[in-house]
Amino acid sequence: MILNDSAKSGLKVACIITLILFSQTTLSYELSGYIAAEYRFFQHESPSAEPGRHDTSIVLAPEFYYQWDDGQQSLIISPFLRVDSDDDERTHADLRELQWLITDDDWELRLGIAKVFWGVTESQHLVDVINQTDFVENNDTEDKLGQPMINLSLFKEWGTLDVFVLPYFRERTFAGEQGRLRGPLVVDTDAASYESSAGRQHIDAAIRWSHSIDDWDLGVSHFYGTNREPLLRPNATFDKLLPFYEIMHQTGVDIQYTDESWLWKLETIRRETSSDTFLALTGGVEYTFFGVFDTDIDVGLIAEYLFDDRDNAALAPFEDDILMGTRITWNDVQSTELLVGAIHDLSSENMSWNIEGSRRIGDRWKVSLEGRFFGSKQPQGALFAIRDDDYVQLELARYF
Repeated sequence: MILNDSAKSGLKVACIITLILFSQTTLSYELSGYIAAEYRFFQHESPSAEPGRHDTSIVLAPEFYYQWDDGQQSLIISPFLRVDSDDDERTHADLRELQWLITDDDWELRLGIAKVFWGVTESQHLVDVINQTDFVENNDTEDKLGQPMINLSLFKEWGTLDVFVLPYFRERTFAGEQGRLRGPLVVDTDAASYESSAGRQHIDAAIRWSHSIDDWDLGVSHFYGTNREPLLRPNATFDKLLPFYEIMHQTGVDIQYTDESWLWKLETIRRETSSDTFLALTGGVEYTFFGVFDTDIDVGLIAEYLFDDRDNAALAPFEDDILMGTRITWNDVQSTELLVGAIHDLSSENMSWNIEGSRRIGDRWKVSLEGRFFGSKQPQGALFAIRDDDYVQLELARYF
């Protein structure tokens, strides 16, 4: 297996960090994480000639944690490595976290590489713009690359204020020629271009206020910087797609209201770039039946509406859609969970289905099942390119 340059660099950094930590015998630290084997089976042959129907990979994701100064300072290092049997682009390494955290009674300072999550809805997280999506990991946009940052958090009676300075941009990852979950044209990540002359060195900034008032959790944010979602344009010979990253302003609001068994959720954004200005929202409800049939099982019912006012359906896969799903939690010793959902486009026949399940085996092992299925008959839609990429994935992980 040949690692690409990104994977080689990330692996070297991870190895150096590991050697340094283990060489410091007087250093008190915690080591945790997991190693996993993954198998994907694709139901259909790919429209492209290169990718196959079977894909295997292994993952190594350790985490080193060290704390000192009576707990007011800590260091977190979380390297990540995946080696894939087919796709050279999915074989990659990353530093998810390399952060120095300094805390006090009413403030917190984070320096280095970190992951930050914003959002409350199930189907998509519109307001979550700090970290770049690691798209070769999964197309659900839940996996993120580590983001270099300076983050100051102020904790006041009127809420929490987070200020971010982001000095370096991470480009989105995409499947290669041998990879699945892609269109007929491969994205040439080596030929990315930028609206800003500073390119990757453009300094982005963000601010967010969040607060909990009784049963309400509120968040208001604004981001200025390089858009995490690139425009994909064909090259001169129309055999590859070239990413183009614009500068954007994005204002977001996220709200969650808890009323016993009810969770009401809303995320909405307004994004402005040189090519477009649009509004998008995702909102819905989750109701949980606790202890069904006098057992320990909880069953949650989820319904969300997804809206995006962009006219180009290829850029907005969820412009007028509804999600229906269920979340089942067994509350057993093995932490068994199952999530099933379907998103239906109200203005077309496009649909996507999602299944996620997991169960612990003993104290150290965990087995996970995932299924993604797509239905699209409209060539101009965003899902049409991956209409034949239905797959089932099985993962076995060992935690340490």
